[in-house]
Amino acid sequence: MTTDAAPHVPTPTPTVAIIGGGASGTLTAINLLRRGASVTLFESRGEPGYGVAYSTTDPRHLLNVRANNMSGFPDDRDDLLDWAAGAGIELGPIDFLPRRDYSRYLRDRLARAAGTGTGTLEIVGETVVDVEPVDAGFRVLTSDDGEGHVADAVVLAYGNPPPQPLAGLPEASWNLSDPWDVARISALPDDATVLVVGTGLTAVDTTVTLLDDSPDRRVIMVSRHGLVPNPHVDDQFTSWVTPIPDGPLTADGMAALVREQIEHATGLGVDWRAVIDGLRGPTQSIWRRLPESERRRFREAYAREWEVRRHRMAPRIAALLDAYRAEGRLEILGGGVLGCRDDAGTSPVITLADGDREVTAVINCTGPSPDITRTDNPLLLALQKRGLIAPDPLRLGIDVTEDGHVIGADGSVVPNLLTVGPPCKGALYEATAIPEIRNQAAAVAAHLVS
Repeated sequence: MTTDAAPHVPTPTPTVAIIGGGASGTLTAINLLRRGASVTLFESRGEPGYGVAYSTTDPRHLLNVRANNMSGFPDDRDDLLDWAAGAGIELGPIDFLPRRDYSRYLRDRLARAAGTGTGTLEIVGETVVDVEPVDAGFRVLTSDDGEGHVADAVVLAYGNPPPQPLAGLPEASWNLSDPWDVARISALPDDATVLVVGTGLTAVDTTVTLLDDSPDRRVIMVSRHGLVPNPHVDDQFTSWVTPIPDGPLTADGMAALVREQIEHATGLGVDWRAVIDGLRGPTQSIWRRLPESERRRFREAYAREWEVRRHRMAPRIAALLDAYRAEGRLEILGGGVLGCRDDAGTSPVITLADGDREVTAVINCTGPSPDITRTDNPLLLALQKRGLIAPDPLRLGIDVTEDGHVIGADGSVVPNLLTVGPPCKGALYEATAIPEIRNQAAAVAAHLVS
C-alpha cells in the first residue's frame, strides 16, 4: 500500500467525507451530524437518500421488511412509524412501505439532522474518481474538481455495484441493463414478451411493473436455480431461538442445524420463517466463526436457498405473482440463458432450458456484481491502484475488519478509511439490509467522533 500520509487521529469534531448518498451514506451522515462532525456527502445524482434500492418511482415496489423493523436508528425503533404519522402516511407496524417513500424518510431525517445538530453538511453532486492520502488525512477528488476536498476521514458507502453484462448477449436496444429505469421498462410495447434474467427481488419488482401496467404483456423469469423469494406471511411475528454450538462450525453442520430447527418448529406449529428470523441476529457472528473454506462451501451449496428464505417479499407482491402465473402471463424457469440469436430486423431468440424463445426485450436483473477486480468504477480502480483497498477472499466486497475499517493491499488497516453497508459483505455476510446498516452507521460515527 502506498500512502503519503502519517496515521491521522480524528479530532473531537472531525471532517468526514462520505462517498455515496444511498441509505448507507445517508444514515452515516445523520449519525455524524448528530455528534457534531463536519460532513461532506458525495452523491453523483446531487440528492442523497436514494441509491439503487430507493430510487424507484414505482409505488408498487415495496420494502421487503416490515415497517416496525425499518427505522434508520437502532436506539429509536419507532422512528419510521413516527415519521410516517407526521408525513400523513398511513403505515402500521406490520405494513410494507413503498420504497420511494423510504427515500423521503431518509432525506427528511438528513435535513433535520443538518438543521438541528451542531455538525455541518455539504452535499457535493459530483462523481468521486480518487481518494488521495495527504498530510491532513485524505483529499477526495471528483471528475469536476481537480483541487479536491480534504477530510480527516473517509467512509466508503458506494452501495451495491451494478450487475455484470449478460454473457453471450450483444449490446442492443432490446438488451436493457438497468432494471431500475422504470420509464424505459414501462415504455415497452403493451404486447411485449420480456425475458427477465434473474429471479430475486429486483426481478420480482421488474415483473410487477411490466405485468401490472398491461394485461397483454408476458414475462419469462429465468435464473440458474429458478428460485424466487418466499413471501412473508401476515400472522408470523415470533422469532425462534436456535442454539448455536460451541467450537468450530461448518457450512454443512449449520445447514443441518437450520433444517432440524425448522422441522422442530413445524412440529410445534411454528412457521419456518420464525427460525430464519431468529437467526438474523447471530448471522454475522456465525459467519465470522466459519473458516474461509467453510464460507466458500456455504456460498457454493447453500447461499441461494438461504437468500430466498431470508430476503422475502411482501404478501401483496407474492399474491400478484401467483395471479400472473395463474393467468399464464408469467413463467419462472431454471437453467439460465444458454444462447442467443439476434438476426437483423427480427426480435432476439433466446435459448433457455426448455428451448428457443422469441422475445421483445431482455432485462438484466442478475443482481450486484461485488467483485472489485471486475469493476469499471473509476474510484474503485483508483483505490486498488493505490493499494488502499483490496478484495475480500470471497470477492463479495472489499477487505475490511469486522467493525468496518478498510484493510489495504498490504494487509494492514488503513487509518481513518472505513466503509458501511454492502462492501462489508465478505466480513459480515449480513451487511445489505437496513437493520444491519443502521448499526454499522451508528458504530462508525461513534468511532470517528470519539
